[in-house]
Amino acid sequence: MFKKILIANRGEIALRVIRTCKEMGISTVAVYSTADKDSLHVRFADEAVCIGPAKSSESYLNIPNIIAAAEITNADAIHPGYGFLSENAKFSKICQENNIKFIGASPEMIDAMGDKASAKETMIKAGVPVVPGSPGLLKDLADAKAIAKKIKYPVMMKATAGGGGKGMRVIWKEEEMEAAWESARQESAAAFGNDGMYMEKFIEEPRHIEIQIAGDGKDACHLSERDCSIQRRHQKLVEETPSPFMTPELRKKMGEAAIKAAVAVKYEGVGTVEFLVDKNRDFYFMEMNTRIQVEHTITEEVINFDLIKEQIKLAWGDKISGKNYEPQMHAIQCRINAEDPFNDFRPSPGKITTYHEPGGHGIRIDTHVYASYVIPPYYDSMIAKLITVAQTREEAITKMERALSEYIIEGVKSTIPFHVQLMKDKKFREGDFTTKFMETFKLKEI
Repeated sequence: MFKKILIANRGEIALRVIRTCKEMGISTVAVYSTADKDSLHVRFADEAVCIGPAKSSESYLNIPNIIAAAEITNADAIHPGYGFLSENAKFSKICQENNIKFIGASPEMIDAMGDKASAKETMIKAGVPVVPGSPGLLKDLADAKAIAKKIKYPVMMKATAGGGGKGMRVIWKEEEMEAAWESARQESAAAFGNDGMYMEKFIEEPRHIEIQIAGDGKDACHLSERDCSIQRRHQKLVEETPSPFMTPELRKKMGEAAIKAAVAVKYEGVGTVEFLVDKNRDFYFMEMNTRIQVEHTITEEVINFDLIKEQIKLAWGDKISGKNYEPQMHAIQCRINAEDPFNDFRPSPGKITTYHEPGGHGIRIDTHVYASYVIPPYYDSMIAKLITVAQTREEAITKMERALSEYIIEGVKSTIPFHVQLMKDKKFREGDFTTKFMETFKLKEI
């Protein structure tokens, strides 16, 4: 087994990886920017190396500095967490070249699945259902119009190198096509340095349901689903498992499709196959994430399985168990962000003056913050993940309501008030929601 792992990330996910490493008897190295010198992942790692100033481009995205930190500490593996360099083929390749095991996908895998157009082609060959659309990248505006006419409006134009909703446009009629084509390409070029676009049929009343998978390069298994339909601007806010929309038959079909996807690309590690599911429970491949997900926590809770440990073991060369898991409990995760939900979710960095976590049976909190911690303005605004687990969905929601009422964060704004109101919402409690839920959800001023 690995002797020392460097965690090329920050915040709660870095701390999450450190905890599992300690339980496995593996030494850890934290890297941090000058803005994160007081973060808990720095305190609890066995060693810590400052890799640059606050800007991500000069620290957490600075590949030479991270590799240097691994070399001077004699780390034999790097865990990238999620975000930052977790799906960066160049970083994966450089790790290989320096004889450091990248705990994630190979460069070839990241390239194959990170480019959405080529990933779609791979899935078609593997027999995985995909949304009707362009066979590859769109050649030009005329090509986009021709395909839209063929698959019928509404259509969704997407950046092939996209993420976080950038470079995406819904087009309802041909008259909107030219403006959407130009703006989406410009946004994609600015965000990713790539203006390649592809097109899909826009699925109305969709749910976003993903299947957790594990693979050893030969075989694969699935670890059930997560419903991630509660989103704002394509950013997930709440996740749960099992999905209230799921049936045993649909889970079996989606699980088998996810395994096909993993086997087709000889996937090694843990990953996620994301699907759109329409109102008729027909499902379509959306993308494959070749990393650990923010919402991996709820899967762990309902099947009693440490996904980070499995990730490390698979990177070492162990085989998967070969078992497909089904949820035995119900779990919900609320992402607690340092944002003001009453001011268009505007980020709220600053010093936390008071911090009190909820407790009790079935409560889990993954966080790196504490009283007097200063939330820097340079990174993602998520500061904690609050997870509840119970025998039923109703009990998990009620438990979440109680936990949120105990969660005190003062000094900065947080999304706790939003989650409190969401848990009381009639449609949410009935499981009656799609990815469009937040477009009509009305937050009440308090």
